[in-house]
Amino acid sequence: MRLTTFIATAAITAVCGFALAAEMPSAIKMSNGMLTDDHGMTLYTFDNDKAADKSACNGMCSVNWPPLKAAADARNMGEYGVITRDDGSKQWAFKGKPLYFWHLDKKAGDTDGDGKGQGMVWHIARP
Repeated sequence: MRLTTFIATAAITAVCGFALAAEMPSAIKMSNGMLTDDHGMTLYTFDNDKAADKSACNGMCSVNWPPLKAAADARNMGEYGVITRDDGSKQWAFKGKPLYFWHLDKKAGDTDGDGKGQGMVWHIARP
């Protein structure tokens, strides 16, 4: 009985894990409860992105907070969407919130951008 339960649980976990992975773009990973790019660099959201699927971080803002670029042919995947930036380039968003890097994060796992900005408007992106 225990072996049957274990096998059933393992099968359900494998199927569910596969379904979740299929709904996430290859450019985005989960690490330690936060979203990262495929190299482990932390991704952030911006409180001033008020309109869903629209970035308010352009010009000099995007120099300090580079967007997580999406390929021109990228398509929405579950909770991950592709938005068009003011300059016409594509960017990944999670639940309608555009995703960004912090230019001073230098290695995988750095989280120096969390809480930055006047009013602490930058946050680690979390699922």
